[in-house]
Amino acid sequence: METDRLIIYNTLTRRKEPFVPLHAPHVGMYVCGPTVYGDAHLGHARPAITFDILFRYLKHLGYKVRYVRNITDVGHLEHDADDGEDKIAKKARLEQLEPMEVVQYYLLRYHKAMEALNVLPPSIEPHASGHIIEQIRLVEEILKNGYAYVSQGSVYFDVAKYNKDHHYGILSGRNLDDVLNTTRELDGQEEKHNPADFALWKCAQPEHIMRWPSPWSDGFPGWHCECTAMGRKYLGETFDIHGGGMDLVFPHHECEIAQAVASEGHQMVRYWMHNNMITINGQKMGKSLGNFITLDEFFTGSNKLLAQAYSPMTIRFFILQAHYRSTVDFSNEALQAAEKGLERLMEGIRNLDRIVPAQTTSGIEPAGLREKCYEAMNDDLNTPIVISHLFDATRMINTLVDKKATISAEDLEELKSVFHLFAFDILGLKSDAENNEAREEAFSKVVDMLLEQRMQAKANKDWATSDKIRDNLAALGFEVKDTKDGFTWRLNK
Repeated sequence: METDRLIIYNTLTRRKEPFVPLHAPHVGMYVCGPTVYGDAHLGHARPAITFDILFRYLKHLGYKVRYVRNITDVGHLEHDADDGEDKIAKKARLEQLEPMEVVQYYLLRYHKAMEALNVLPPSIEPHASGHIIEQIRLVEEILKNGYAYVSQGSVYFDVAKYNKDHHYGILSGRNLDDVLNTTRELDGQEEKHNPADFALWKCAQPEHIMRWPSPWSDGFPGWHCECTAMGRKYLGETFDIHGGGMDLVFPHHECEIAQAVASEGHQMVRYWMHNNMITINGQKMGKSLGNFITLDEFFTGSNKLLAQAYSPMTIRFFILQAHYRSTVDFSNEALQAAEKGLERLMEGIRNLDRIVPAQTTSGIEPAGLREKCYEAMNDDLNTPIVISHLFDATRMINTLVDKKATISAEDLEELKSVFHLFAFDILGLKSDAENNEAREEAFSKVVDMLLEQRMQAKANKDWATSDKIRDNLAALGFEVKDTKDGFTWRLNK
């Protein structure tokens, strides 16, 4: 069996297609990353994990992947792509910070959450604010080709004119009449020729913090421009894969296609891939609904909707148990089931080291596991089926541990190899040893922090606080010794 016969669902054509890169073995992949004005949540985890799986699998198949995941740090407005206040600028104004302070703070927290989820970093992580020149050049090209107009210092894409020559709605399946009928009339948008027209460049109001000079005004690029401009810069005028959440199909990715065709005369992307949404108890997640849960809250259990804390690997496993194009509904019961399932899988992997090989294999049929897992992965990244095959193999492992079957040394090594490849390298799960090491490191840092607070209390002659920290740690089994350089501690087991 060939392992590189990957079939993926192309949103553009609405069918599964063989994946054939433009310039094999090189693959260009662009995925819409986060807008960093708040903590990462479950909705951020799903596209990150989905395209992490694709990144891992393509590399495993031998492709050289350039994976670009952008950071939106300008141009994403409060109400829609063309109206309201920039979300990051608003956060900066409310907290009396520079916008880039807001970006840096939440970007570091996003990276920390992604690392906890074992999401590999992309090859390139460009910021929208670092590519203003490229976005201005894109707008100039669209204007030159006649598909945009200047109005009161802003530049808008002329959707109706574009639709006469091309099809606006090719990705989402909409026609222009549908778009016009569902487009809201917004205050302050009388400068548009058509309600469906979208901003390529916005003239900044006097109070707007984030602004750059352009041929039309001091302002900032429209939200849709960044991905088209940065995708072209790092992956070329045509590249293989563009991904993101299904909520981006319209208008964001639809507008990207229009921009690319209007500036270049042809489609930029061959395969469009979209993961589906995560709901919470059947509802879309949103702060207004009171069901918004950040990843940090999942990891710590510090949200009233959570019955307990859930480890990053439980979250990852929970997401991988559903196909990326299906909806996933969060509930405590579902996450608790995922936690038990992950532990069962990891226990099976641990048990592999307890098995003593025999001369022959009998009582089980381990052959074909690798091929079945490849078949599932090649079928549009069907991770739930991979997991089900691994669970089937786990039952064989339990049979071997109970000495109700035997396995040869060769078959045992093959079983270990398959589990390591698919559970760890491709699905990106972490072993208990790795998880325990991370927990112990965090545990040590917390104890050190408490003892540093105790040292500060002693320096301030706050003996009550100093004694309370020492006594509480002692009650938990910690032995603390003061030294001339600070302190040492150990946990009495």
